[in-house]
Amino acid sequence: MIEVALHGAEFFARHGYYAEEQQLGNRFMLDIEVGFEIDGAFTEDKLSNTLNYERLHEIAEEEMKITRKLLETVAQAIVDRIKSEFNFAKTILVRVKKLTPPLKGKVKYSSVTITYNK
Repeated sequence: MIEVALHGAEFFARHGYYAEEQQLGNRFMLDIEVGFEIDGAFTEDKLSNTLNYERLHEIAEEEMKITRKLLETVAQAIVDRIKSEFNFAKTILVRVKKLTPPLKGKVKYSSVTITYNK
């Protein structure tokens, strides 16, 4: 199994249940991990033989621009796009972290994780 991952990809977005959250926006951090199998050893130095993490970032960036109320729907949309584009993916993990969420106490981040196993 090979795993290609992005850790700590940061975006500004307007996700949130409350209108104020959508109006003000917030910083979000994403972790994306995608596992897949290959036949034999990885001996050819070709991008076409792997999963392009640049494309993972583009998918995340596109989905983060679509305002949603719940982090769960953000994460699921990213998982669905990855499944659709990389149908050979065996495992997908998407973690969406909302940095400094607007709560009464100090919180570093809140998060939602969705894991897909084929």
